[in-house]
Amino acid sequence: MNYREKRLIKIGIVLVIIAVSFGIYHFRGINLGLDLEGGTQIVLEANPEEGQEVTEDQMETARSIIESRVDEMGLSEPIIQRQGPRRIIIELPAVDEPHEAIEAIGRTALLTIRDQEGRELLTGEHVVNARATYDVHQRPIITFQLDSEGGEKFADITERYLGRQIGFFLDEDQLTMGTVQSVIRDQGQITGFESIGAAQEVAMLIREGALPVPLVVEETRHVGPTLGEISLQRSITAGLIGLLIVSIYMIIYYKFPGVVVALVLAIYGVIFLGTLSGFGATLTLPGIAGLILSIGMAVDANIIIYERIKDEIKSGKKIKTAINAGFKRAYRTILDANVTTLIAALILAYYTTGSIRGFAVVLIIGLAVSMFTAFVVTRIILDIFMDTRLLKSEKAFGAQRR
Repeated sequence: MNYREKRLIKIGIVLVIIAVSFGIYHFRGINLGLDLEGGTQIVLEANPEEGQEVTEDQMETARSIIESRVDEMGLSEPIIQRQGPRRIIIELPAVDEPHEAIEAIGRTALLTIRDQEGRELLTGEHVVNARATYDVHQRPIITFQLDSEGGEKFADITERYLGRQIGFFLDEDQLTMGTVQSVIRDQGQITGFESIGAAQEVAMLIREGALPVPLVVEETRHVGPTLGEISLQRSITAGLIGLLIVSIYMIIYYKFPGVVVALVLAIYGVIFLGTLSGFGATLTLPGIAGLILSIGMAVDANIIIYERIKDEIKSGKKIKTAINAGFKRAYRTILDANVTTLIAALILAYYTTGSIRGFAVVLIIGLAVSMFTAFVVTRIILDIFMDTRLLKSEKAFGAQRR
């Protein structure tokens, strides 16, 4: 395979990446965070019984259960994070009426089986699965399965209460009360639901487990989309003005290679948006800051490459040789600078939450795309115009031979 064929393959690969990125972004769009799209912020605080201590493990377990409940409800791109030792903050983008969500998310949801006198016979800790369905009469019910220990206990309970009534309770709300007609071991049914939706919500609460400590709603704050739209528009405007100024400067200083930088930045934008959309990441205002920072590093990478090429031209090398040598000398510098930033961003993404993590994730994606466009896309475009007058001039990179 000769050099021309290799170059055509590289061009084809880059074009495919651009097309796929544009397609993903076009069909999936970008998930916007609470600060850009609006929604609801809920603050839950632990409310233990008198004399009960709230431990770190309990709060972390509560956060994990709430996260599972929110995921089960299908709410888009929520953010659940701890605040201090006793609070959990939940951000729900695009949720304007959060009352039903609050009721399901913050409910203790302790399932118990009790007799008619209210004595607790079994708890939901032994339930391994629960799902909403219909019985033979098309009435909504919940079917549940118990672990081996729970199955033995349930068999003993149903044998002792054969012909008598037992009830299922979620917290203090009675779900159903019925007569035990046979001995049941490892599975059963809960009836008495008005709709399949109500059964699905209760099944979800049972399946995800009870909160280890009661939580109360300390604050509910609605964030309107107007502020987010204004912030987004201003951020986009500022970014476009910055890109325009940078592009003009690069064109004036580097001539045609500066035009290449402007084109590479446009390609960078398409690939970045496609990657962000493909990973399902959420864009927030701090994320936009990460994007602008990564764009700056993308421009910086091209400047390093061009300065290395200019040095090679000044030393008397021909344009083609100077470009090859310039890229080789620039690789290490660009890689070192980006890897150190990438390490910091990875640490932020792993150990932080919320908007800081959003900033880190966007920065990581931006750095990866910027290195790809600098090392691959810029090189391919310069190779295409290598033998044209646009690059043969000594002034193309702002250089004069010594």
